Amino acid sequence: EIQFFQKEKIGNLNYISSYIPINSVNGDSYGYLNIPYFTSQNLLRQEISNFLITIINLNAFIFLLAGIVSLFITNRIANSFSIITEKMQKVNLGKVNEPIKWNRNDEIGALVIEYNKMMAKLEESAAILAKTEREGAWKEMARQVAHEIKNPLTPMKLSMQFLQKSIDNDSPNIIPLAKNVSETLIQQIDHLSNIANAFSQFANIGEAKKEVFDINEVLKNVTMLHELNESLEINKDIIDTPTMVKADKTQINRLFTNLILNAIQSIPEDRVAQISVKQAMKSENIVIAISDNGLGISEEVKYNIFAPNFTTKTSGTGLGLAMCKRIVEQSDGEIWFETKLGVGTTFFVELPLVV
Repeated sequence: EIQFFQKEKIGNLNYISSYIPINSVNGDSYGYLNIPYFTSQNLLRQEISNFLITIINLNAFIFLLAGIVSLFITNRIANSFSIITEKMQKVNLGKVNEPIKWNRNDEIGALVIEYNKMMAKLEESAAILAKTEREGAWKEMARQVAHEIKNPLTPMKLSMQFLQKSIDNDSPNIIPLAKNVSETLIQQIDHLSNIANAFSQFANIGEAKKEVFDINEVLKNVTMLHELNESLEINKDIIDTPTMVKADKTQINRLFTNLILNAIQSIPEDRVAQISVKQAMKSENIVIAISDNGLGISEEVKYNIFAPNFTTKTSGTGLGLAMCKRIVEQSDGEIWFETKLGVGTTFFVELPLVV
């Protein structure tokens, strides 16, 4: 061997000897050189330990450096995805969504490009959908207006034709007939005026003029109008202290007027009408409950009760409860109902309080 080590011992002394061959010019070995290493075994172990500690420290430093580099790369990737996440959270179909700007041509850049393409297609689809919904709403509204106007026009036309025929035939009772026709025309014209007012009010709900007022005063004024009706019992449980809300006072008055009128109209004639108006505090909101002892709402019509143009009555535009729902939503509140067939219905209106 070129070099050989072995452990040797002299007395109590342990040491390591190193042997190397001594070669001649022609490569023949003619002797061996022995160099004993008399360093103590403890010192040798210490040197080995120091060497191992140095290796461990070096590896630890390498792992630490690798961790820092990994953390930097991870944060960079996470920040990139956080930008995309933030943009996605701000996506709104009713607004213009800004595309994400990405200057690097990497995997995230490809994702950003696809995101921007998706946003462009989404805006186009939203525009088409909004246009379709507007057209559908206008068509439905036009159909309803035409239907409601046609109902009073038919008796008006028949009355005028009958009057004209009586005049042509020199009918002797032309004067009382003309009076009856004029009364019919006035009634139908009033009906047309009510239809126009209902659609006008429904269209102007979005133009709310919000103010801070005591909702208790509105409830007292609305219920006071019906207390004079001897055939109606109204039970009130209204909080004595002022209850301030921020909404359109005129619309809120219209809201509770419609709900009380609907409650009265739902009660059959052979039953004593009983209306209950109660208030309750719910966290930072006020809940008003208007109950009746009417026939209740069936399962078939329950899910369409707030839909525009839907009504269970033989007359009317079907905009009353739809108008109520829009007024409550415009005031940042909620409206719902509970009903039981043959027992009655309770409508709940929850509005935020002004602290």
